[in-house]
Amino acid sequence: MKLRPEQLAGALAKGLAPVYAVCGDEPLLTDEAAALIRQAARKAGAERQASQVETGFNWAAWAGEFDSLSLFASRSLVELRLASGKPGVEGGKTLEAWCANPPTDTHLLLLLPRADKAMQASKWYGALDKAGTAIHITAPTPEQLPAWIGSRLARHQLKTDSETLAFLASRVEGNLLAAHQEIEKLALLLPPGQFDLETARNAVVDVARYDASDLPEAFLKGDAARYCRIIDGLEAEGETPILALWLLSQELRTLYRLAGGVEAGEPLPALMRENRVWESRQSLIARALKRLDSAQLSTALRTASRVDRASKGLLREDGWQMLKQLGLGLMGKTTLRNEFGYGN
Repeated sequence: MKLRPEQLAGALAKGLAPVYAVCGDEPLLTDEAAALIRQAARKAGAERQASQVETGFNWAAWAGEFDSLSLFASRSLVELRLASGKPGVEGGKTLEAWCANPPTDTHLLLLLPRADKAMQASKWYGALDKAGTAIHITAPTPEQLPAWIGSRLARHQLKTDSETLAFLASRVEGNLLAAHQEIEKLALLLPPGQFDLETARNAVVDVARYDASDLPEAFLKGDAARYCRIIDGLEAEGETPILALWLLSQELRTLYRLAGGVEAGEPLPALMRENRVWESRQSLIARALKRLDSAQLSTALRTASRVDRASKGLLREDGWQMLKQLGLGLMGKTTLRNEFGYGN
């Protein structure tokens, strides 16, 4: 059975399942889900034993400990962290056997990374899913983050307007742990009720953390403000533009091939398949193609080559600023000049 994180507390109130698989790469949210399960297990009188799967992990010894646990507690919570998400042949068979016949009054909590298609297609994951409850954790998207912050503030009887929520989201984007800490700070500083933007500005520090992989998505969405925030954040952290440029250039090459095919009369869905564009990203790609043609993308790729040379110190120009202007030009926020006119 699969549950959304917000359904977990209600399910636990009805009793403990034999097995829980908490899957996700967002530490704050996965830790919160695991904490709810641990709390329910403690209330049920279960003692906790935690292990981490590493190279050379002894699956046979781990499985053999189940019987001895019953000598010391009427119930047990066996927690296993599998950071790689790959238990191997022996581990997979051990988990399948456990799920086929769970030890009496013993509950398994398996902590896993994000459950991708390969993991969900495995026999051991199928056994876990069938025997108990899988909770798939996903971080809120940038669009969802203001509402997420608002719901967290509501837990402390705090309310604010959409402008303030957007401000708070911009300061902690990409860093949910920092967002949680700022919300807790606001709860300590402010009385229950409504607060305004000025109050938030005075209380919150800028703790946003960005990853270069966020840049292509902001570009494809045409979100110029976020595109610039990501570049400014990466530059402030001392990063070079090389990785961000490479990721953006990959998108530009895909868009160039697609735009050329569409202009030649080929159907876009077929072109998407040929270029291995994931279904989850097809709407973003299609949106970007509505504002770009192959001539613009050809110019952009030549400009990207110049940005690359500047980033490597081969030109006396600012690679980050050039990258910013490149994206803004493609989003229609400024004029995109060709390779030879850039910087003049």
